[in-house]
Amino acid sequence: MKIKRLSIVAIAAMMLAGLNSCVGDLNVTPIDPNVTLPEDVLNTEDAYAALLAKCYAGLTTSGSDGPDGGPDIDGIDGGFGQYMRALFYMNEFTTDEALCVWNNETVKDLHALSFTTSDIFVTSMYSRLFYQISICNEFIRRAKASEFKDSQNIKTMIAEARALRALSYYHAIDMFGDVPFADETSKVGSEGPDQMSRADLFEWLDAECKDLIEGGDLKGAKQNVYGRLDVNFVKMIRAHLNLNASVYLGKSDVKANYDVVGTLCKEIVADYPTLHSKFSDLFGADNHLFTDEIIFGIEQDGAYTQNYGGSCFIIKASYVGGDTYKVDGVEHNTATDNLGIDDGWGGTLVTPEFINKFDDSDVRKLFWPASTKPDESATIEELDFLKGWSAHKFTNLNSDGSVPAIINYPSTDVPLFRAADAYLMLAEAQLRGATTVTVADGQAAWNAVRARAGLGNADYKLDGIIDERGRELYWECWRRSDLVRFGLLTSSEYLWEWKGGVQAGQAVDSKYNILPLPVNELNSNLKLQQNESWR
Repeated sequence: MKIKRLSIVAIAAMMLAGLNSCVGDLNVTPIDPNVTLPEDVLNTEDAYAALLAKCYAGLTTSGSDGPDGGPDIDGIDGGFGQYMRALFYMNEFTTDEALCVWNNETVKDLHALSFTTSDIFVTSMYSRLFYQISICNEFIRRAKASEFKDSQNIKTMIAEARALRALSYYHAIDMFGDVPFADETSKVGSEGPDQMSRADLFEWLDAECKDLIEGGDLKGAKQNVYGRLDVNFVKMIRAHLNLNASVYLGKSDVKANYDVVGTLCKEIVADYPTLHSKFSDLFGADNHLFTDEIIFGIEQDGAYTQNYGGSCFIIKASYVGGDTYKVDGVEHNTATDNLGIDDGWGGTLVTPEFINKFDDSDVRKLFWPASTKPDESATIEELDFLKGWSAHKFTNLNSDGSVPAIINYPSTDVPLFRAADAYLMLAEAQLRGATTVTVADGQAAWNAVRARAGLGNADYKLDGIIDERGRELYWECWRRSDLVRFGLLTSSEYLWEWKGGVQAGQAVDSKYNILPLPVNELNSNLKLQQNESWR
């Protein structure tokens, strides 16, 4: 099992459950500032590694007590509030790539693009982002003031915490726009932090990423222990930031930003000159082995990082039940055979409009009917999981098809950054006018992604990028941002089933191109103003 690789993320979850292990050559006991006063124990470099583990664990676990017990964030279900599940809700359920048929809270309002400023899922995402930022700030503040601050080991840890903070600020600028801002120098008080404009946050975040990339404290590509980030993690953040510069800065002349994307993605492609040969390998229980493409994966382990988010949610919500059958007197379970899990939750469907983007020869076309007798049209009836189609891109099966020993919680890591994404960003930057990428470089990257999918060289043009990104990256939490960048999320130019709350789909208010600040945050921090489109 991959927990034996002793990564810092897995250790965090283990220790929060009261177990013991180590990170590389460090023995650590991860520190949760919610339950332990750091000043009581921060007396060695190993202790700082333990506090950093909590920063990583914030991407993986909901809290310190089992799958959803003792959540870090009060008032929010531990399952809903897990970082990657909240990200999936906001970036997939709001698009053509995913629809949830459950009656949980306001989940259907996400796909209908009819949610409000008091939506529980919007609040969950916002709260998780700023909790994560606060934990990283705490680490950076304490490590910079420590007696070990001149140690290269501590400098590297500080850089990692800054990179993790940059990730959450990237998600904040992408989803929420004008947000409260605090770093390690900010005064901690009851009034709450000042609000920073989206444009100002862009400038801060771009400069922060640039400094981390050039500063020399982060490990080089593939040099860090699996589960800990390296310099390409930050390059991916900065590339995505600049790719969306026209949205975040509210202006059309962003050629210089596309040049930045081109330069960064060329560097990443140089570190990952070929994509992993088999697409499905990247989304199974042993995908930690495939560092030839996965730049950073959020670790999951069926024994030690149990949660109801991440790959557990993605996989189990895509399947209903787990019918049993016998072969030669031996009982089998369809959920185990098909996905390597013990049962399914029956919740997540894919729209027919999205499925129709795939050629039958595309190896990424990993969809199946939720019922054994689906309608020919695959039309989705909103309240019935068995009336549509779902995806089996993510599974809890090993790359050789075998089933892991533990099946109630998957061990499939969630790929946060993959080289294929950098390939497609490289192509898009060139097509948008980047001078740092040649046409040949852009087209070669585009062709490499399609070749791995078993496809020929389609026309290389900007209009094709949005569909190719969808086919390659679906359910990896990029779709909402991509549709916004191409002007398609709220418009009538592209419709899908149940967009706008009607089965045929309809245009919606353009305010849904950004999420509202939760009303409870506005009430508790009078320095904040609601995003302009939501006022």
